[in-house]
Amino acid sequence: MGLKILAIGEIVGKPGIFCIKKGLKKLKEEFSIDFVIANGEGTTGGFGLGKNHSIQLHKLGIDVLTLGEKTFFKKDMVGHIGKSPYILRPANYPPGTPGRGWRVYQAAGKNIGVITLLGQSGFGRIHLSNPFTFIPEIINRLKEETDIIILDFHAATTAEKYSMFFHVDGSLTAVIGTHSKGLTSDADIFKKGTGVICDTGRTGSSTGVGGLSPDIEIEQFLTQIPERSKEWWNDLEIQGAILEINDNGKTESIREIRYPITENPNN
Repeated sequence: MGLKILAIGEIVGKPGIFCIKKGLKKLKEEFSIDFVIANGEGTTGGFGLGKNHSIQLHKLGIDVLTLGEKTFFKKDMVGHIGKSPYILRPANYPPGTPGRGWRVYQAAGKNIGVITLLGQSGFGRIHLSNPFTFIPEIINRLKEETDIIILDFHAATTAEKYSMFFHVDGSLTAVIGTHSKGLTSDADIFKKGTGVICDTGRTGSSTGVGGLSPDIEIEQFLTQIPERSKEWWNDLEIQGAILEINDNGKTESIREIRYPITENPNN
């Protein structure tokens, strides 16, 4: 039997958590999902992932939470991440950084390798090791345990993401792009069998600015004065991609998904 994996787009703030709370169980049942990966970069107030929110999301049914350039924006993650195997920070962080960037998980009687890497373009505050030279050694290690390997490539540019798609085609089961918080319609299977999508979008408001209040984000562009972003509750959705994996660890199908949340958060 094959394996169905759900890759959820970046969870943004309390609206994103509400979407997971109200929709994930039903979504998993409807599509017979075996394993769930979600990007948690924006969970706590839109910037980073806090300890309590990570525990809550894991209990709600997310098997792996991946992070990116905001991994340590919340101070309690520094001490928590090393004790929490369900959280992955980018593998190309320096040696000695708390946490891990790849692990092997189990679901439906199969081993599933998951990797997270941070891209190099567009991140002014953080500069990590080259993900393109970093990835082959991780693949070699994971291949000793499984043929099913999923990479969350947290990168800012389409060019870098597509370069990675071609770089690892045939070596990985799938590459899931995150960071842009805009669901793309380019889900595809490359010639050597690797499933790809440029960005799995976001979970929370589908009509805000990256899930946040448009007014405040516009004001920051107009004035260049930093202001605290505000969560946005309009038009809630779980966005992401569903992958079907065969017994040889290859992607049989990959498609984007938008799952509306109709429950009223004020009730």
